[in-house]
Amino acid sequence: QVQLVESGGGLVQAGGSLRLSCAASGRTFSRYRMGWFRQAPGKERDFVAAISGSGGITYYGDSVKGRFTISRDNAKNTVYLQMNSLKPEDTAVYFCAAVSTYSIGSTYDRTSYDYWGQGTQVTVSS
Repeated sequence: QVQLVESGGGLVQAGGSLRLSCAASGRTFSRYRMGWFRQAPGKERDFVAAISGSGGITYYGDSVKGRFTISRDNAKNTVYLQMNSLKPEDTAVYFCAAVSTYSIGSTYDRTSYDYWGQGTQVTVSS
């Protein structure tokens, strides 16, 4: 069982930056692939970024490539999402998710993930 708690959301102007954090419980954090997803009002929950258990492989959605960076610190059981050059269309609730590294489900598919945080709101003003 993994419990995830996100933090770091807030209100920022377009062009600004935010860093989200997701703290995980448990002692086997490195055995989980971690992902970030986001959901805007009235829309589906979309893939943003993911990172392998070791941190050596990263994945990004097309809309955030070159602007967002995912990273993890396995000693701190924490995954981060550095968001730069934010746009109003990045406004959403951002969720952290985890799945075993042994899972064969798609990294980009929200249904592949077994554990979810409660979400943190990111609002980008124009």
